[in-house]
Amino acid sequence: MKKLVRLSIVVFALFLMSMKGDMPAYMLFKADGDNAKYKNLVKDAAAADVVLFGELHNNSISHWMEYQLTSDIYTANDGNVVLGAEMFEADNQLLLDEYLSGKIKERNFEAEAKLWKNYKTDYKPLVDFAKEKDLPFIGTNIPRRYASVVHGEGFEGLDGLDETAKSYIAPLPIKYDPELPGYKGMLEMMGDMGGGHTNDNLPKAQAIKDATMAYFILENLKPGQTFIHYNGSYHSDNHEGIVWYLKQANPDLNIITVTSVEQDTISSLNEDFKNTADYIICIPSSMTKTYSN
Repeated sequence: MKKLVRLSIVVFALFLMSMKGDMPAYMLFKADGDNAKYKNLVKDAAAADVVLFGELHNNSISHWMEYQLTSDIYTANDGNVVLGAEMFEADNQLLLDEYLSGKIKERNFEAEAKLWKNYKTDYKPLVDFAKEKDLPFIGTNIPRRYASVVHGEGFEGLDGLDETAKSYIAPLPIKYDPELPGYKGMLEMMGDMGGGHTNDNLPKAQAIKDATMAYFILENLKPGQTFIHYNGSYHSDNHEGIVWYLKQANPDLNIITVTSVEQDTISSLNEDFKNTADYIICIPSSMTKTYSN
């Protein structure tokens, strides 16, 4: 009996040592920095009208979590989900629809669509999930050429576009609050970087993206569905950006935000990252990147 007790103690000690030596790929936190359970994230996300998944574009864990959470929300909601992403511009919707419906081949879609350089590793799995499950996948972002117009000329530069061009943008004029911390911070950051002057249109170019993504989310969301949207974390952090525009259109929307952050150690959440989202995925800074900047 004593031998058995000693053996149990040794096994338990080895277990504790192994736990101490664990190197988790991520930790999940709630907004206040307390540890969160993944099953609670799935539960909350499945009950939401809109889930905004804020990613780090080149972070492998961030992309893996996008796929896993999408799959689990799909299961929890009996398939009543819509997918959409910043990474696809609104004028590529026809190509997306044709590929998802099987009307065009994959090679034609990939040759003609404006795909990000990490499409095959990071976004193709999500598009193919939509194809396999017969789900809509919405390109929500403003065509980059029109965002460039705003960067150069302000919102007024969009007035001269024809109606087809405007159909790829949130209805004009858009609301814009330059005092939102995210937009204000962009200008301050550019000022701190020097260069002699700042471009007041820079946050406007960001805002037209946020407004357009919010618009196409709402245009494609039906009652009883959850719209899962993938975007850079800066588009939804601190419940600004896309969130602000969604709430301007419908204050009653149930929105869950997820963000991704990197830290050297992930046992606890840095103060600066608290309250950036409803759920925070904390990833080691040394995690493998899917591409280099």
